[in-house]
Amino acid sequence: MGIERRQVLYFLACAGGWPMVKSDTASAEVAEKHFAGEPNAGGSQAPSHDEKTSSEGLPAERVLGIGGLFFRARDPKALAEWYRKHLGVGLVPGDSSSSGWHTEAGSTAFQPFSMTSKYFGDEHQMWMVNFRVRDLDKMAAQLRSAGIEVAIDPQAYPYGRFARIHDPEQNPIELWEPAEHGATHQ
Repeated sequence: MGIERRQVLYFLACAGGWPMVKSDTASAEVAEKHFAGEPNAGGSQAPSHDEKTSSEGLPAERVLGIGGLFFRARDPKALAEWYRKHLGVGLVPGDSSSSGWHTEAGSTAFQPFSMTSKYFGDEHQMWMVNFRVRDLDKMAAQLRSAGIEVAIDPQAYPYGRFARIHDPEQNPIELWEPAEHGATHQ
C-alpha cells in the first residue's frame, strides 16, 4: 500500500504542530478520518522536548533538522547553480571561513515512501525535496518568468498550498506555502 497525497499532507500538518499519532497504521487511519472531516481525528499530542523519552520510547536527544541534502547529478555544478539562481539555495562554501545556506526555522516532514509510490511522478525517482516558501504565488511568478513550468495544486489545504516544479535533471521539487496558523509562516 502506497502513501497517498492526503497522508503526506497529514504528516506535514503533524510537523507543523497538528496532533501526532503513534504508528504508521494509526497515521493512515487518522489521516483518513481527518480528511473525511470526522471530529476528534487528531490522535495524541507530540511528546515534550523536556522528557527523557517520549511515550513511544524515542530518545530525548534527537537530530535538530536536516544538515544537508546530498544527491547525484549528471552536471553537479550546473545543477547547483540552477538551485542558487532560481530558488535561492546557497552553494556549499569553498572554505571553512564561510557559512553555507541558512534556512528559516519551520516544520520539516520526513517520510519514506513505498517503492511503488506514484507521488514523485517518475517511478525511477528515488527522492523529492519539499521547500517551504513565504508566498507561493510570487515564487511561481518568479519561476515562470525564468521559463520554469510551475504546476500549482488548485486545492488549498488546512496546512497550506503546494506547487510542483522540476529541476533541469527532472528531479521533482514540491513548494509548500504553510497556512497562517502553521507556525512557520512569518
